[in-house]
Amino acid sequence: MSLLLAITGWHVESWRERFSALLPDLPIVTLGEPFDRRAVHYVASWKHPEGSLAGLPNLAAIFSLGAGVDHLFSDSRLPQAPIARVIDPDLTTRMSEYVVMHCLMQLRQQRRYERQQRERSWDDDRHQPAAREVRVGVMGLGELGQDAARKLQVIGFDVAGWSRSPKTIEGLATFSGEDGLTAFLARTDILVVLLPHTPETEGILNRPLLARLARDGRLGGPALINAGRGKLQVETDILAALDAGELREAVLDVFQTEPLPQDSRLWTHPAVTVTPHNSAMSAPETVADQIAAQIRRLEAGGELQNVVDPTRGY
Repeated sequence: MSLLLAITGWHVESWRERFSALLPDLPIVTLGEPFDRRAVHYVASWKHPEGSLAGLPNLAAIFSLGAGVDHLFSDSRLPQAPIARVIDPDLTTRMSEYVVMHCLMQLRQQRRYERQQRERSWDDDRHQPAAREVRVGVMGLGELGQDAARKLQVIGFDVAGWSRSPKTIEGLATFSGEDGLTAFLARTDILVVLLPHTPETEGILNRPLLARLARDGRLGGPALINAGRGKLQVETDILAALDAGELREAVLDVFQTEPLPQDSRLWTHPAVTVTPHNSAMSAPETVADQIAAQIRRLEAGGELQNVVDPTRGY
């Protein structure tokens, strides 16, 4: 019995070291080295190559090393084994840090003052709004979205949330479904997107949706922060909305193609902030601990937790 680390884009040895320390009796193998495929009972994956998990006859569970699982479902040859997603307090906290930071940068006009510093311009805004006067809308009310919403409320932002299905969250105004989307967008100055990528959400961040954001807010126009998934956004539509003044700024941590191609205009657009999909990095010290606990639970006859519903994609 062994654990296969099927990882691309990350330093696999740090994950091997952590899993080896946590599960000393379980052989840890990686793609690209010889291993007995019949012995693999568990897989920990991050963007594994297409088809690389095929032919594992004794596979009992697949674990995503990140918050999302869409990278698994993009493999048309993915084995029919239960999939568990990560619900990690450290990852959740990191995401909220990213969201709060960029909402505050929108509130306090950080781009403007960076530009003014380059121009040596001493020009203050005496009508800058307080957080309570700025409406933040969080799309996606899972663990990440709820935590970010609560922390934005603590700072004083006027926060509401939207989800595909109805949710009741104490102290938070919530909207749901297509019927609630228009009202939600119409009261949103900063749109924070933490949705999963599913067939229903692919391309949801398009120009018609962005055109429905509030136009009467104190920031002088709406802003977009997408730290969810790149396939949610139509990047040509975001650029068109920015160029037309329908969107004031965009902060993007995820992209349709990653790494972001060198010729993408997102790199150089003056109203776009690009970060390299690091809003909530998965740390071996916490994520591996959770997966190791899941494996020990399964080996003791317990049930797998945080199981993904493949029909919903999360």
